[in-house]
Amino acid sequence: MSQLVLFNKPFNTLCQFTGEPGDSTLADYMDIPKVYPAGRLDKDSEGLLLLTDDGQLQHQIANPKKKMAKTYWVQVEGAPNEKDLEPLRHGVEIQKYTTKPAKVKIIKEPNVWRRDPPVRERKNVPDTWLELTLKEGKNRQVRRMTAAIGFPTLRLIRAQIGPWGLEGLAPGEYKVIDVEAPKASAFKSPHKPSKRFSKSRK
Repeated sequence: MSQLVLFNKPFNTLCQFTGEPGDSTLADYMDIPKVYPAGRLDKDSEGLLLLTDDGQLQHQIANPKKKMAKTYWVQVEGAPNEKDLEPLRHGVEIQKYTTKPAKVKIIKEPNVWRRDPPVRERKNVPDTWLELTLKEGKNRQVRRMTAAIGFPTLRLIRAQIGPWGLEGLAPGEYKVIDVEAPKASAFKSPHKPSKRFSKSRK
């Protein structure tokens, strides 16, 4: 069995255990030896981050070729309709790259925590929540996708990765579960956790 940590990453926290003075990092919230992030989440994004002590499991979760679905709750500026969202379902161009088709729908505001600091509001401009599911993960992809159709992202929360979700976790909280380790034969070569995520305390 492998150890998997489900962590609800707060806004403005780095997905690493070290940082510059004044940075909020993973070390502020957990002290679990030899676990490493499986993938990443931008500093200004919130929600589910997975960490593991198993390099093969880390690779299986983080590798885009494994096509593990990731679901986001996205608060956008404006009021998109179904026609506006259609390009996301077929692929949109962001920085000379055409995204793969995504699943997207308009949802009611999810029952989530208040962000600190709060999202900026404009009195004469509405906002809308979307649920968006991808099987890829380019740099700041969700934000660039909504901007490409004319609805900038105000707040971004990752709600689910594969079968694992945020349920029951407040910002800064985590839980540890045991999962079946991937079979070594499923990989061409052993994969070690990325050194850039190596853990050290401040």
